[in-house]
Amino acid sequence: MINMKPTYRNGQKTHEMIDDNLVIYFEDGTIKAVGPYQNEMMQGYWKFYKKEGFLWQTSHFLNDEKTGEWIRYDKDGNVVYHEIFK
Repeated sequence: MINMKPTYRNGQKTHEMIDDNLVIYFEDGTIKAVGPYQNEMMQGYWKFYKKEGFLWQTSHFLNDEKTGEWIRYDKDGNVVYHEIFK
C-alpha cells in the first residue's frame, strides 16, 4: 500500500488516482511513477522516472510483489539492469 502525505510542503500533491492508475509526483510536479493501483496494491506494468524526466525503470507487479521483467535505464536510454522475477 502506498503510504504518503497528500501534499509536499510547497502544496504540490504527492500522488493522485487517474482512472485505475496511481500517478506519483516529485515535489516539482514532474511524474515520478505511474501504474495500475487496485485494491490498494501495485498491479501490472509500472514506469518510474528520474527527476530530470527520463524513464528510469519499467517494472511489473502482482499484488505489490515484484513479478516479470524489470528493466532499468541510464539517462541515454541504455539498459543497465535487467531481471525477471517469478
